[in-house]
Amino acid sequence: MWSAVVSGLAGMRRMVAGRMHHPPPISFSSGMSEFVVITGLSGAGRSLAADAIEDLGWFVIDNLPPQLVPKVAELAQAPGSQVQRIALVVVTGAYQEEVLPMLAWLRSAGARVRILFLDATTDTLVRRYESTRRRHPLSGGGTQEHLVAAIERERELLDPVRAEADVVVDSSELNVHELRRRMQALFSGDGAEPTMQTTVLSFGYKHGLPLDADMVVDCRFLPNPHWVDELRPLTGLDDRVREYVLGQPAAQEFLANLETMLVQLLPAYVAEGKAYLTIALGCTGGRHRSVTIAEEVARLLRKHGMPAGVLHRDIGK
Repeated sequence: MWSAVVSGLAGMRRMVAGRMHHPPPISFSSGMSEFVVITGLSGAGRSLAADAIEDLGWFVIDNLPPQLVPKVAELAQAPGSQVQRIALVVVTGAYQEEVLPMLAWLRSAGARVRILFLDATTDTLVRRYESTRRRHPLSGGGTQEHLVAAIERERELLDPVRAEADVVVDSSELNVHELRRRMQALFSGDGAEPTMQTTVLSFGYKHGLPLDADMVVDCRFLPNPHWVDELRPLTGLDDRVREYVLGQPAAQEFLANLETMLVQLLPAYVAEGKAYLTIALGCTGGRHRSVTIAEEVARLLRKHGMPAGVLHRDIGK
């Protein structure tokens, strides 16, 4: 049945010019279809994210105009369909005004929908476009000035979509393999139990704040192992650094207070329907204090029955 999607979408593209403002009604059976809508800035890694999600067993449709989403949803609900986990890379550009109405329609039909928004800094996007020599979809010219203006224009147009996203991934500092691991952490579950996925992220302030963090906690008040000669080459994953950081009286009091706060906040986020939460812990370089504290925070959350993954953004820098 799904072989008909490819040929069907080719014919359906004729409908896009007509702007299908009134999608057909549809009702999703409980527990059947799960959608991830992948959107974000051009050049931020939407297709790479889709490839990683496809490798996890999702049925992926790339470059899909928002007006064709109802047809895909209809096929997902057709008798005999075996496809229950669908990732849609939605075209923005000229169609950005259609994205939010289509997401609202999909959710109103009873499907479980999660929105993944790929973001990156303007400087990063400029470098990527210059290295690939591709044109930005909103760029009217080939100069860097035109490219920067196009990126900022697209960022402005997509701000409402970003505000609705369940998870924002900043790909500025991620290589292909790191982005793949992030997708695995976010979408490798079977989707049977909708719950909030919590990521504890360590980072270094000198490398910039993480754009995709929901909560940022500063760990720079703790004594820095960087100034201890025998600890400087190590990281917060090494036992000696861990003992040094956690052995500080301020660290134990800090963790106890943070644990109390998170145990109170996380269930409230779940009750509000939040699907993803990123807790970012920062130190100067992102190699010692924040790494140790991030590992400890994740351990404390798991102790309370709250699943938490850990990412160390800057540990290798």
